[in-house]
Amino acid sequence: MEEGQEKPYLYKGKAYRRSDTSSVEVDPIELRRLLLEGSHRNFEELSANDQNLTFNILEMKLQETLGVGKLTTDMLKTLNLYSDKDGYNNAAALLADTNNFPGIDIVKFGENLNVMRERITSKGISVLKQYDEAVTAYRRYYVEEIIEGIQRTIKEKIPENAFREAVANALAHRTWDVNADVHISMFDDRIEIVSIGGLPKGINEDEYLNGGISILRNPILASVLYRMHYIEAFGTGIQRIRMAYQGYMETPLFQVSENSIRITLPVLEAGKKMTTDEKAVYATLLDKSVLTSTEVAAKAGMSRDKTIRLLKSLVEKNLIVKTGRARGTRYHI
Repeated sequence: MEEGQEKPYLYKGKAYRRSDTSSVEVDPIELRRLLLEGSHRNFEELSANDQNLTFNILEMKLQETLGVGKLTTDMLKTLNLYSDKDGYNNAAALLADTNNFPGIDIVKFGENLNVMRERITSKGISVLKQYDEAVTAYRRYYVEEIIEGIQRTIKEKIPENAFREAVANALAHRTWDVNADVHISMFDDRIEIVSIGGLPKGINEDEYLNGGISILRNPILASVLYRMHYIEAFGTGIQRIRMAYQGYMETPLFQVSENSIRITLPVLEAGKKMTTDEKAVYATLLDKSVLTSTEVAAKAGMSRDKTIRLLKSLVEKNLIVKTGRARGTRYHI
């Protein structure tokens, strides 16, 4: 039986949805989502419960990033945060100085889960401030200033670009109608970021991991974050996180479940970076190519023997994958 167009399906005062070939009763949250889907609306478009909102943080950020002047009602309309008919919407409330929405719960653990060095709960405030507080916590534990002689260098134990991208995406793409916080767990060897809500309807796990397809759960909020350069481009977050680890043995891990997405960012280990020649070979496979050693050698401009040695090294470092045997051997990322 094909899925109907009018959602949800009501029978004897209860609501149901299709699951394969059967119908299952839905809970109140899912019912609300189905009603919105049936009317082609998003949760962030609904009128905010609180219409007494202030936007000092948003105004300051817009001034810093876009050079705008005072935040006006017309500007809020342009950003799709306000309308004369409905007033401020939920997207506006998420960007307001204070609101009634969940936020981010950050915990820095010690040598085990029983040792909690610091806990920061950012909720009921602008998502922009939540983001800033998360970045501040990251820098406190994963950025080191090293002084050697007169030289001063900054070492990122975890790429800041990867952390920023993961947090921005967790805020932009989470389900905001669930009263649960984004969890950021900081360990000595990794950071785990758990966003609320699984994948949006219409995109599967492979499409999410491979990128290039963007179905926005919160298009208004995502658009504002994009304008302010918190998000570089729609649908490229996973690739950008992976690119931040390019050249290192450690790679980020992405785990998708029905109700959450977990991104694990490992600490970079000193001395485990690719050589210049290994980078050249690795680069030939970045466009998702599946190549033979001869094809890699031609693209990299190296001899076949040298290319085979480099490919073997990259396989041993778990940076690329080798499939097949003999003449059927292929390599890919």
